[in-house]
This record gives sequence, C-alpha cells and structure tokens, in this order.
Amino acid sequence: MLSTGASRAINDCNAIIDCMASITIRNLEEATKRKLKIRAAIHGRSMEQEAREILKSALRQKPRTGADLVKAIRQRFAPLGGVELEPFPREPIRDPDWLKDWK
Repeated sequence: MLSTGASRAINDCNAIIDCMASITIRNLEEATKRKLKIRAAIHGRSMEQEAREILKSALRQKPRTGADLVKAIRQRFAPLGGVELEPFPREPIRDPDWLKDWK
C-alpha cells in the first residue's frame, strides 16, 4: 500500500505528464528531417502533425514477442512445405577426457 506522500507524488507526476504537450527533438539528421517533410507533404500535413501521426501509429502497435517471431517465420516458410527430419540419436553424456586422470 502506498503512503499518502507516495500517492500524492504519483498524482503530481500524472498531472505533469498530462500537461506536457510538446517535445523537442535535437540532433535530428538532415536526411530524416527531409524524409519527414516529404512524407508530410504527401499526406497534406505539417511536419509536426506527421510526426504526431508516426508516433501514434508506432505506439499503437503491440509489443513483439518470441511467439510473434515464430509465427512470422512459419508464415513465411509455409508455402514451401514441411520437411521431415530424422530424430538425432541420443546417447548418455560422456565424462570429459581430463576427468579420467582425476579419478
């Protein structure tokens, strides 16, 4: 359970986040800026509005997991058909050579 002070701090933090309406991006490469400008013009938006739309779209996507990667690989290779492989024969683990001298 949060103390009153911690609870107040969280509420204050949320209030700060809610009122922050702008960000500054420093050291943006010229090529990136040019591409953003072109993309904005194609969509009939300002560069600022285009940047907002890009951020909104990127943050709307759900995070990828290992399961997503497996699914994508299977979808890509499914048209090629499956392959049946012989199971690799299992044997007991041998002691390393250096252990013979130690016993």
